[in-house]
Parts: sequence; structure tokens; C-alpha cells
Amino acid sequence: MRQNLNIVVMKTKTLILLIASAALLFTSCQKDKEPVSAGVETSSDIAYSELIYNDTYSSLDIATTGIEYVLGSKVAPVDSCPLVMVGITGTPWPVTVTIDYGTGCTGSNDIVRTGKIIITQSAPRTQAGSVRTLTFNNFYFNGTKLEGTYTVTNEGLNDNSHVVFSIQLTDGKVTLPDGKYYTYQFTREREYLAGFSTRYFWDDECLITGSGSGTGLNGLPFTYTITSPLDWKAACRFIVSGVVKTDIEGYEPIYLDYGNGDCDSYATLTQGDVTKTIKLRLYHPHILGK
Repeated sequence: MRQNLNIVVMKTKTLILLIASAALLFTSCQKDKEPVSAGVETSSDIAYSELIYNDTYSSLDIATTGIEYVLGSKVAPVDSCPLVMVGITGTPWPVTVTIDYGTGCTGSNDIVRTGKIIITQSAPRTQAGSVRTLTFNNFYFNGTKLEGTYTVTNEGLNDNSHVVFSIQLTDGKVTLPDGKYYTYQFTREREYLAGFSTRYFWDDECLITGSGSGTGLNGLPFTYTITSPLDWKAACRFIVSGVVKTDIEGYEPIYLDYGNGDCDSYATLTQGDVTKTIKLRLYHPHILGK
């Protein structure tokens, strides 16, 4: 009788150990589980595109904000690097603005830009209905080549008495230093919360809404929608809050969340019940091999 009891006890202990081991294994698998690689890769494409095309918008704004101060001169060097040249083709509008970074111009955060950005401007940026069209001439951001046409229209005041710009990027293309590329286009609005009426750029703050599409480095077509407005501040390197939803056929939607408003370099990716923290960078993760 005692022998049988020992056998029962041993079997019970074994069963408990098996259950405990299975539970630990399941917990470990859950902890190590990440969003599918296709979603992570495409989200990285989108996050990097947001960074560099927003940087381009900043260049456009900095150059054109001071246009009315330089209309009396054919060449207006804002700085030795880059050289900003204003061509007056009207009386006084429209104008053509060329931002020339030459063979290399290092700016804040050690960002190196080369080539030219060319802007045609129909009227002062503060005037409702004015249009600024931006194109690239062999332009690179930290070794990444940008292409496409950027059209920015002043839509006037919204119901909150904030100035709103509609923005369209067509034929966007991002080519990394190793020659690999992806396409990117969007339609969106920028609502100015602060800084629009000042000449000082670094106090600017906008809420960005809209949607877009493209084909990622992995060759997969994607669409994306800003489901919570992106809070962009000129004084911060990265978007400080907001959510982007990305859809890739055959996969669950993936959400890129920029956080709660802190000026940091972290964001989270969520797909279903799985979340991953990522670090935003001034280079595409593909370049860094991460």
C-alpha cells in the first residue's frame, strides 16, 4: 500500500513539474514574441520617411519665411551653408528659391545634406491660397537620396483659428546608400498650434493628419493612416506623439505609436496583442544593419 502511495506521489510531482515547465516555456515564448518582420520593416520605412520629409518641410519653411526680407536682392545668403538664392520672376511674386547645400553641409544633430532643394512660391506663405512647390536636385540626407514633388497650400484658418496647410507628396522615392529604395506618397494637413506668426523657427508646433501609401524595401505594397494626430515640434528631432496605422495585405494591421509627448527617440509597434519598443534614428535601420 505504501509503495502504491509513493508511486502516486511521484506521478503527481512529475505532473506538476511538467505543467510548471510548460507554463514557463509559454511565458518565455510570449515574452520573446514580436510583431511580424514585414510589419516592423515597413514601419521602419514609414518612420524614417516621416523624419526626412518633415526635415525637408522645415528647410522649406525656414527658407520661405524670410522671403519678404530679401525681395530686394537677387542673391540672399542666409548662411554660408547652405546658400539660399532668391530669383524674382514677378512683381514681386512669384519667386523661385534655391537652397544649395553644395557637396556637403553639416547642420544640427550632425545631419549632412548635399545637393539642392528648389522651391517655387506663388505668394507670401502667410497669405491664404498661396502655393509652394518643392522639388529635389540630387539631394541627399545623411547619404539617403530623396525624390518627389512636395506641394504646400495655405488653406487659411480652421474653426480653431489655426492656420492649416495642405501638403501632397507625389512620386516620393527614398534611396539608401546601398542603392535599395522604397516609394512613398501622401496627402495630409498641418495645423499650426504655435510659432506660425513668428520669424523664429524653433518655436513652431504642428498637428499632422492624413494618409499615404508606398512599396517598402521588402517589396510589399502598404497603405497607412494617421489615426491619432502626429505632434511635431521644430525643437525636437522626432515626432513626440501620435499614432500611424499601417496595412499590408495578408497581415494584421500594425500601429506605430510615437508616445505621450516627450521629446525622446522611442516609439512602440503593436500588432494584435504583441508590442515592441523601437528606437528612432537619423539613419534608416537598414543602413545600420538593425
